[in-house]
Amino acid sequence: MIAEFIASLFALFVVDPVQAKIEGRLAAVQAPIEIVSQARACLGTTGPILIERATGDVWWAGATIVKIATGLTGPAELLDAGNPACAPVATYLTAAEAEA
Repeated sequence: MIAEFIASLFALFVVDPVQAKIEGRLAAVQAPIEIVSQARACLGTTGPILIERATGDVWWAGATIVKIATGLTGPAELLDAGNPACAPVATYLTAAEAEA
């Protein structure tokens, strides 16, 4: 019961906003369709992993919510670098932010 509540809060305050920010940034920099489709694949696999971690580590979940809300952690930092779909997206976002 508590784990489900934490998962819901984490999805509401972290996963959904991160997904929206990433999609918004990719749209703003007019990313190629390949990067956009990789971003969707990445978020589809990374979101559940983040939620699982949040339910197992409440302190990490709380700290991550605060960091995302205050801007101390960027969306690209939560992407799984080991996921083949996430690496190009994180690289693209980091490069796009550096140019801006």
